[in-house]
Amino acid sequence: MEYWQAFILGIVQGLTEFLPISSTAHLKVVPAIFGWQDSGISFDAVIQLGSIAAVVGYFWKDLSNITLGSIKAVRSQNYKSQEFKLAVAIALGTIPILLVGLLIKIFVPDYDKSPLRSLTAIAIASIVMSSLLALAEILGQRQTKEKRHFQRVRVIDGILMGLAQAMAIIPGVSRSGSTLTAGLFLGLDRVAATRFSFLLGIPAITIGGVVEFISIVKKGFGDIGVGQLAIGLFSSVIFSYLAIAWLLKFFQTHTTWVFVGYRLVFGALLLTAIGVGWLK
Repeated sequence: MEYWQAFILGIVQGLTEFLPISSTAHLKVVPAIFGWQDSGISFDAVIQLGSIAAVVGYFWKDLSNITLGSIKAVRSQNYKSQEFKLAVAIALGTIPILLVGLLIKIFVPDYDKSPLRSLTAIAIASIVMSSLLALAEILGQRQTKEKRHFQRVRVIDGILMGLAQAMAIIPGVSRSGSTLTAGLFLGLDRVAATRFSFLLGIPAITIGGVVEFISIVKKGFGDIGVGQLAIGLFSSVIFSYLAIAWLLKFFQTHTTWVFVGYRLVFGALLLTAIGVGWLK
C-alpha cells in the first residue's frame, strides 16, 4: 500500500464511519474501483481507531458527564439518574455486536474472504438498509409530536439499537446507519438518534480496533507498514471529526432522505458495475 493510498483510505474511513452509508463498504469498494489491493479487515479496523479518537474528543464532555453522573448515581443509589440510564444503555447495547464478533472470530476464521464481504453482498445490503431508513423516516414524520430528545433515551433504546448495531458485521449495512434507523423507529428525533448512535459505537469500535491491532502486530504488518497505518489514522481522525460536527448540524434542519437516495444509488450502481463486468 502506498502512503497516498493510506491517506485516501483514512479520508474514506473518516467521512463514512459516522455518516449512515457504511465505512466498511466504501473501504471495500474504493480499492476495487481504482484497482488497489483490498486493505483487509485488520487495516480497516485499525484506522477506525482514528474515528474513535475523533468521537471521544468531540463528545468528551458528554462522556465525562455520563461517567461521573453514573458513579454519583451508584453511590447515592439513584438509579433513575439519566446519566446512569445512558451508561447502562451503552453497556448493554454493546454486548450484541461483541458476541457476534466473537462468534465470527471462533467459527469463521476466514470471514475476511467470506461471501458476505463480496461487492454483491455490499450492494444488496446498501439497498436493503436504504429501504429501512426510508421507512423509518416516513414513520418518524408521522409521529413528529411524539419524538423524544436525547435526555429521554431509555435503557431499552440502547438494547434495541445495540441489536441493530450487531447487523453492521455485514459490510454495507453501516453501524451508524443501522443504529440511526433503529433510533428513528423507536421514536427518537434525528439528532438524538444520531448522538446516541455515536456514543453507542465508542466501545464496539474501540474494542474491535484494539483486537485487530493486536492481531496485526502478532501476524506481522505484511505489505502494510507502520507509516501507512499512521497516515491512515491521521487522516481518519481529522475527517471523522469534521463528519461528526457536520452531521449533527445537518440533522437539526434536514431529514435523512439524502442518505436514503445515496445508498440506493450506490447499491444500484455497484450491482450494475458487477453485472457488466467492470467490477468483480
